[in-house]
Amino acid sequence: MEHTNFVLTVACICFLIADIQAYQSDSSRGRSRQLTGAQRTRSNVQPNQDNFATRYGRFLSLFTLVKFPNEGCRTPTGDNGTCLTAAECQGRTGTASGPCANGYGICCVFIATCGETAKENQTYFVNTGYPSQYDSPGSCQLTLLKSKLDICQFRLDFDQFALMGPEAVNNICNNDQFIVSGGTPVPIICGLNSGNHMYIDAGVGMTNPIILTAVTTGPGFPRSWKIRVSQIPCYTSYKAEDGCLQYFTGVSGQVQSYNYDPTTGLQLSNQDYSICIRMERNFCGIQYTQCPDTVNNRSQSFTLSGNSALAVQAMVGSQGANSCPSDYIIIPCASNVGRAVNAVPACQDRLCGGTFGAEVSLNPATVQSTVKPFRINFHTDNVEAPTDIGNKGFCLNYVQQPCTTMIT
Repeated sequence: MEHTNFVLTVACICFLIADIQAYQSDSSRGRSRQLTGAQRTRSNVQPNQDNFATRYGRFLSLFTLVKFPNEGCRTPTGDNGTCLTAAECQGRTGTASGPCANGYGICCVFIATCGETAKENQTYFVNTGYPSQYDSPGSCQLTLLKSKLDICQFRLDFDQFALMGPEAVNNICNNDQFIVSGGTPVPIICGLNSGNHMYIDAGVGMTNPIILTAVTTGPGFPRSWKIRVSQIPCYTSYKAEDGCLQYFTGVSGQVQSYNYDPTTGLQLSNQDYSICIRMERNFCGIQYTQCPDTVNNRSQSFTLSGNSALAVQAMVGSQGANSCPSDYIIIPCASNVGRAVNAVPACQDRLCGGTFGAEVSLNPATVQSTVKPFRINFHTDNVEAPTDIGNKGFCLNYVQQPCTTMIT
């Protein structure tokens, strides 16, 4: 952990030097008077030494009081920053936003936009003219560099993310695009993704930059983005497992495909990635259910294949009339909660259709799995029409299940 010594210590040093000089001057005068016959004993000089020691100790204690770590902080507006002195913040081209460290430091926020390079933790990547919306064609790039060697990942939190969505025939992002390059392959995304996130492999060494690019095609859409970039050290408990584009922690939570929205969202084509959920202590299984959909008459919170304007049943497996050959999620050995123990087959992997479940049915189900680690793999091809129409992707709530004699 880096620390900052508050600037008042300079004044302390000056006072300490002055005190030392005064003490040396007093001692010299004492020795001079002894040489001229003054009747001054050693005990007369001792109080001066004690007084100096007291003042010296007081200065040392002041050094400790004004030393503070460069930890994360929160601004009055809710942004994340780093606790620094005002001089350090200005020297690192940050923006001061509120106090920290009991008033000794300021919460320094780092903001970067098109054509810039960012190496500070918790940097915000924003569109040109932010917080105003952006409505012009172009390519906006941000280069990410590690702040130190032991950084293994970058986490991108989409605090605000509104780009033009995919075209409505095959759901391909050929209007606007958000592209990550320089590391392991990441699918291109577009549309509405506020509240979602990505984990990016930072690579080996200090000289392998990651490039974030927002490509916009022209007027007609109120674009805006504010992406918080966190640098994840290799040794931390919140580092994502290898191969995970998204990583969730906690006993319960919610996962969504990119551009999921019950009103205007469309499932994106050409997606192929893993969503990982950390198995918490004393939990051995996990259950998933569809998110509530308060917009559509029939829930569309799980619509991966078929015509979403109609009632589409759950489809499972990789072969057969009701299988999932093109667009699907994989939950290893998934089964419906409450199904008969001796039912055949015991579990499924691929799930798709317009209803969430591990059996062919029009009734949504709660799906469970005990395979570790907890992962959902999501795959879509590049063709929707004419079979798949209006699919929105998925939104699932998960709850981990405690270890019992039935779940291990």
